[in-house]
Amino acid sequence: MRLRSACLGVTALVSVAATAAVAEEITIATVNNADMIVMQELAPQWEEETGNTINWVVLEENVLRQRTTQDISTNGGSFDIMFIGAYETPIWGANGWLEPLNDFADDADYDLEDIFQLVRNGLSAEGNLYAVPLYSETSFTYYRTDVFEEKGIAVPDGQPTYDEFKEMAAAAHDPDNGIFGTCQRGKAGWGENMAFVGTMANAFGARWFDMDWNPQLDSEEWNNAITYYVDLMNNYGPPGASSNGHNENRALFKDGKCATWVDATSAATDVKNPETSNVADVTDFFKAPQQATDKGTGWFWSWALAIPASSQKKDVAKDFLKWATSKEYFELVGETKGWVAVPSGTRQSVEEDQRRLEAAPFAETIVDAILSVDPADPTAEPVPYTGVQFVAIPEFQGIGNYVGQQVAAALAGQQTVEEALANSQQFAVREMTKAGYIQ
Repeated sequence: MRLRSACLGVTALVSVAATAAVAEEITIATVNNADMIVMQELAPQWEEETGNTINWVVLEENVLRQRTTQDISTNGGSFDIMFIGAYETPIWGANGWLEPLNDFADDADYDLEDIFQLVRNGLSAEGNLYAVPLYSETSFTYYRTDVFEEKGIAVPDGQPTYDEFKEMAAAAHDPDNGIFGTCQRGKAGWGENMAFVGTMANAFGARWFDMDWNPQLDSEEWNNAITYYVDLMNNYGPPGASSNGHNENRALFKDGKCATWVDATSAATDVKNPETSNVADVTDFFKAPQQATDKGTGWFWSWALAIPASSQKKDVAKDFLKWATSKEYFELVGETKGWVAVPSGTRQSVEEDQRRLEAAPFAETIVDAILSVDPADPTAEPVPYTGVQFVAIPEFQGIGNYVGQQVAAALAGQQTVEEALANSQQFAVREMTKAGYIQ
């Protein structure tokens, strides 16, 4: 049972069960994204109300994945809660590495059914729920309305092609005045540059594997996609683009340095917040581009909280998960940070709240975009896997990271696109053979 009380004019969330227990310290591994930073700022309220404390381990995204993967696969027990995503959750859950959260469905106040079914499905395996979401996202295009107006660039009516997108970036590119035509992810990592590059490759008609699990990274479609990407960024992107991931590009866009940016819908709550962004009033959105196909052109992702099976403090960890992903938590964010800052794409009741819609009129666009994604049908040609910007097999993390490194090296001019893809194909064939997918 959860009760709400007023505390100094701010909504308080009271966890009745936890207050009667012996105080514990839990350790949470989290990424340094804006919504997680807000959670850290608000979490002392949970600590005060329950008597429990939190040891936050805040890591850059690639490092977080390395640390949590190593810890959970070796039953290390370093963390009681991990921020993980829609890729890791079903795989780790099926391996028995995560604590099932099926009992959340029995808590009427928590209202698990209020979380969008697509999101719940993405965080489940074999009928069991293994994580609960803070926010969910797809990708779309951010653009500067003032730059488009000044340069006479037509806003697309619908979904543009990547060729049309390059024309927009070229027309908007004005480095002498500190504005680059586009900012896209270049930092190596399956969840960094490959999140953008993978969905872009889908648009060009590429796929990671054919129906017999043979890698397809040396295909014409992959070559077309990566050649386009390198040319786009070298001509119209900022210097040092191969070092920029999501957070770096978000900061560049908010500072007014980018005319366009294809990235996570979840960032809109930050970019459109006048307290955190210099371009809040001159930013709008259109769909992520297509090219040879419109399949798989917007990714699907959830950042969620899960409890490793190795945790010795599962009850306290569950209490925090219920607090941090509850309806009341989202309301607390709205009351303290503004309703534009509420994490997006998770709860139907939040997305339909009039306070949210008034502060963030783009919220409905985000939800529609998320619910339009089909991870089971992500590519023009048939594939044996699910996942848009990732392949839902354990081997993908290593393969995706390696390909990300090769693509980043091509972007930095350290090798050709052909060399990058030949290396990637060779590595993927070796890994898939070793894992028994192919002979």
